[in-house]
Amino acid sequence: MSANSFGSLSKLQVGGKSYDIYRLDAVEGSARLPYSLKVLLENLLRTEDGANVTADHIRALAQWDAKAQPSKEIQFTPARVIMQDFTGVPCVVDLATMREAVRDLGGDPTKINPLAPAEMVIDHSVIVEYFGSPQAFERNVQVEYERNKERYQFLRWGQTAFDEFKVVPPGTGIVHQVNIEHLARVVFDRNGTAYPDTCVGTDSHTTMENGIGVLGWGVGGIEAEAAMLGQPISMLIPRVVGFKLTGELPAGTTATDLVLTITEMLREHGVVGKFVEFYGEGVHALPLANRATIGNMSPEFGSTCAIFPIDDETLSYLRLTGRDEEQVALVEAYAKEQGLWLDPSVEPDFSEYLELDLGTVVPSLAGPKRPQDRISLSAAKQTWRRDVQNYVKSVLGPADEASDESFPASDSPAIEHGGDGDKPRHVDANGSGRPHNVVPVTLDDGTSFELDHGHVAVAAITSCTNTSNPYVMIGAALLAKNAVEKGLTRKPWVKTSLAPGSQVVTDYYERAGLTPYLDKIGFNLVGYGCTTCIGNTGPLQPEISKAVNDNDLAVTAVLSGNRNFEGRISPDVKMNYLASPPLVIAYALAGTMDIDILNDPIAEGTDGPVYLRDLWPSAEEVAAIVESSIGKEMFSKDYADVFKGDERWRGLDIPTGDLFEWDEASTYVRKAPYFDGMGAEPEPVADIHGARVLAKLGDSVTTDHISPAGSIKVGTPAAQYLQDNGVAVKDFNSYGSRRGNHEVMIRGTFANIRLRNQLLDDVEGGYTRDFTQDGAPQAFIYDAAQNYAAAGTPLVVLAGKEYGSGSSRDWAAKGTALLGVRAVIAQSYERIHRSNLIGLGVLPLQFKEGDSAESLGLTGTETFDITGVTALNEGGVPNEVTVKADGKEFKVDVRIDTPGEADYYRNGGILQYVLRNLIRK
Repeated sequence: MSANSFGSLSKLQVGGKSYDIYRLDAVEGSARLPYSLKVLLENLLRTEDGANVTADHIRALAQWDAKAQPSKEIQFTPARVIMQDFTGVPCVVDLATMREAVRDLGGDPTKINPLAPAEMVIDHSVIVEYFGSPQAFERNVQVEYERNKERYQFLRWGQTAFDEFKVVPPGTGIVHQVNIEHLARVVFDRNGTAYPDTCVGTDSHTTMENGIGVLGWGVGGIEAEAAMLGQPISMLIPRVVGFKLTGELPAGTTATDLVLTITEMLREHGVVGKFVEFYGEGVHALPLANRATIGNMSPEFGSTCAIFPIDDETLSYLRLTGRDEEQVALVEAYAKEQGLWLDPSVEPDFSEYLELDLGTVVPSLAGPKRPQDRISLSAAKQTWRRDVQNYVKSVLGPADEASDESFPASDSPAIEHGGDGDKPRHVDANGSGRPHNVVPVTLDDGTSFELDHGHVAVAAITSCTNTSNPYVMIGAALLAKNAVEKGLTRKPWVKTSLAPGSQVVTDYYERAGLTPYLDKIGFNLVGYGCTTCIGNTGPLQPEISKAVNDNDLAVTAVLSGNRNFEGRISPDVKMNYLASPPLVIAYALAGTMDIDILNDPIAEGTDGPVYLRDLWPSAEEVAAIVESSIGKEMFSKDYADVFKGDERWRGLDIPTGDLFEWDEASTYVRKAPYFDGMGAEPEPVADIHGARVLAKLGDSVTTDHISPAGSIKVGTPAAQYLQDNGVAVKDFNSYGSRRGNHEVMIRGTFANIRLRNQLLDDVEGGYTRDFTQDGAPQAFIYDAAQNYAAAGTPLVVLAGKEYGSGSSRDWAAKGTALLGVRAVIAQSYERIHRSNLIGLGVLPLQFKEGDSAESLGLTGTETFDITGVTALNEGGVPNEVTVKADGKEFKVDVRIDTPGEADYYRNGGILQYVLRNLIRK
């Protein structure tokens, strides 16, 4: 059937130029759809081919039943793909390997090429090795290039070898900020056709683009690769949650406070796998930067996207960020012509409804380990005192200072000693005090102080979530200015850092004259990249790290990021809090979480005690500096040669040719193993027999737990591999930087230092019981998996709710598959990880409602048989399969949700499916 079966192809005239468009009003029912579904509808109209996309698919979307559960499958073709280097390097490794696989199967390797724009921003590799000095930025960049030379050479080769693939070099900015400030089109113009910009990315926070009206979300790297190769994304037409905003934010609150409030609300409501769309009069009160902040944290809500329609604020932002007037005119004309322009008086059909009066938002933090655990700033002190008792062992002792906070009594012994064996930790027996373990520390420069539980060891202005927002960034700098003028500086135990999402931030700091104040209190520029938010905090000062670990101190981190999962920020830090940039600085000045920061003095200044109210800038002052200090010319200058890079980048030696020349000695980039021994036709799907449990896990296990991005701990299998290959400990770099080497990443799977495998008692880290050995002793998960593989034993993982939440991290699925795990049985999954498991040929199974490993009496010591999987060979997808675990038998749901996903699983993975289709063609 032709693409014009609805008579939708039409012309749009804009400023003397004519564009082809696919009119939404040609399809009955389209006007009532939410903005996000209108964008999907246009996508189907434009890609209708009678096979993947048919007229029936289009009608199903136009006649969407808002209240129905998702059941209709559609094929969505994104306009472009965006990547960051941690997830992007393995993508390019896979594409390079696919070229060789195509050659080996008799095809043309150059057919492996992106068919739509694919752009990568290198932002995840810079680590805060140096801080608190004017030289920090230059020294960190130098170390970054020294460590990552192999990776960067590989990416430069990819930029020359693949069509439609561009790389934004290191030291430019964070991918999502670069995306909204420069790369995002909002409305595409390609070959004379205008259509909505849609973009999937290999980072879960791709949703930041939702703030400027671009529909997109994070996907696993393998799904992104398939999209680059022209494979549409199979999805069910989702439920859409309408989130109505009214009122205005009160003075003293920030976009961070708002997004933490929304995160808490949406997690409680339940939006996993759903679209969230904002509407109402309150949207007009939100600057574009605030909308982008909200869109950014969609993964923390659990939603697929969190989108704002196009309006005048969108156009103003496009002009500010240097888009030309022709593009801005096209966005306005197209949005108004297609019914994509925000009309606050119109309420589209939504599946579910929520509402927030912006005037009720209060200053907030979130922590100590999940973004949805919002804490009112007024309750931060007593909440920390409660939560720290979960992180400090043997805490009871004589009562410390009186406290009016009330906590549950503890049943622990009356007194025990701390990790140093000398000083007792104290907490009131009724729980009303707080644990102490005061440890004297002297730094190399002679600075002496006492370190205690709750002291802020890391204070980082980091992450695209907030550094893209000039209101909170200017607010932070003004707070720094006020602090300097009152004689304050950071506490000496705080590792401070400033890592903006783009060079524009430092430009407007310079223009406003605020940089010297940030430098004065230790918030010197350390890099343009994710840094602490992704776990690249770098080491604490050795004396501090030793004191923390020798005495089991529960020190804290305060960061302006979007993630605070256990073990993510720093291996030395147990409790992590998300906060606005001004609050990050305030806590660096205070030096502790054990403070009522709204009412207690933050520190002693030159003229006496200084309170937060003495430092906090007014909204009017912030707005005035934003208005006077930020201009279009900044964006035009900084993005003029965004793909060119500096002399370091341009000076990298790169191989040539269509096929990459693999270096067997490389510990960064190795040929991927996914296509080894792959035939032109897939093997039949088989049931699983005699499987053992590799890990039995609880609720909220994140992709960080499964595949950490941060430091590689000495003594672990990954560290041993690197040392065996001649890598010194100081050059280990991070797991994230080594994702192009499957040997490191397999060994790092389930290696998070905070992972708790319930097969073991009170043990943290990447360990399990090895049932191939007499007595099933404790072993590294990697070592046990190798023993199981040698014995021909398949593996399963048992888990609780929200399995695989957090980052899009395809290595969480890749590593799982390469360890030999054939199936995961969980109570529920986060969207991206479930999809990634299928994309790697791992079967996602779900306990029946009300069932769990505990309710079924599963200990993880059983041998598992899973039958009924072979029904997939008949072309359909079984709703459930049978699990036998020793004497227990129960049914579980099969979470292969679409026919497209079934095709991927039957082929052993999505890339194998795409590759075989290319060969057939």
